[in-house]
Amino acid sequence: MKRFYIFALLPFLALLGGCNAIVLNPAGDIAIQQRDLVIISTVLMLLIIVPVMALTAWFAWHYRASNQSARYEPNWSHSTHLELIIWSAPLLIIICLGAVTWMATHMLDPWRPLNRTGPDKEVAMGAKPLNVQVVALDWKWLFIYPEQGIATVNELAAPVDRPLNFKISASSVMNAFYVPALAGMIYAMPGMQTQLHAVINKEGTYKGFSANYSGKGFSEMRFNFLAMDDAGFDKWVASVKASDAGKLGRTEYLDLERPSEAMPVKKYASVDPQLFDLIVNMCVQPGKMCMHEMAAIDAKGGLGLAGNNIVQSLEYDKYARRGDEPVVKKSYVASVCTKTAPMGMDAQAAADVTPVSSTPLVGAGLPQPGMFQSFARKPSNS
Repeated sequence: MKRFYIFALLPFLALLGGCNAIVLNPAGDIAIQQRDLVIISTVLMLLIIVPVMALTAWFAWHYRASNQSARYEPNWSHSTHLELIIWSAPLLIIICLGAVTWMATHMLDPWRPLNRTGPDKEVAMGAKPLNVQVVALDWKWLFIYPEQGIATVNELAAPVDRPLNFKISASSVMNAFYVPALAGMIYAMPGMQTQLHAVINKEGTYKGFSANYSGKGFSEMRFNFLAMDDAGFDKWVASVKASDAGKLGRTEYLDLERPSEAMPVKKYASVDPQLFDLIVNMCVQPGKMCMHEMAAIDAKGGLGLAGNNIVQSLEYDKYARRGDEPVVKKSYVASVCTKTAPMGMDAQAAADVTPVSSTPLVGAGLPQPGMFQSFARKPSNS
């Protein structure tokens, strides 16, 4: 009777045919090559695993205590033929696995521009990719199209068979940009820019999401990826420009990046062309020194105590820095008290090492406020 129930359940297994194993059935050439690499690597490893598991079961059965006819050789210790088989077969498999993985790792490097859009489709000479700037926010995705001058939230669109160049960053914590049908997962990190070159080959609507836990709203951090023909993409761009969503500038971005969950699709008819660079350099707030400016100052020797206050502005707790919650400023040792100098350094030493002002420098295109002169070495009498 139990066997009948088992056979009765078999037809329901056909329902599993409706499942879409998107990782094994992708729609982009890069994802297809990654799938092939996974399959080839798995098969090569199974060439080692399956014989070992099978021989383990065979030896346990063949040399069981009740099998009196089994050949018994208690003094056996070596066989050249067995040694050759045991060591050479896995070695050859590992060499093949290493060669395949090494080549695929370099060919599928996300920073490597595409030289093909399909198995028999080479990228035409001078073909221009579609550039998309991706920003992971809390908890939503911002897509900026610099050439089209538009931006969208939680909706990505691209034409099929056209190379795509994604520049990826984040606003606060680390996330991971992942469209299984398109390509592999790429991390999005604040203060950094990662990159992904990919292509989509089939029209349709695909799911994208964050594959790295990033807080309370992580499970709702999803978006639709619309793959369409060139005419459909041009029409989509025109519809975004015709919308009444307005412009995405610094002020609008600062409001957008505040934490929110399950945010609906939002579109911007125009966008500040410098916005993505400001996001990467963590200086969207007006008057805040950018990371590349700070690096340039550090390359010249830094600003000492005043520079410590500037560095604080790069901390990821940006919401506190805007006054949303109280901030306890860090303190620094300006002098050391001793028995001979109970109030700290003597006046002459303090005059030599203490800056005139420790006020942090802010803003882009800084004028000379006198800070640099205060750190200049005094000429010696020699």
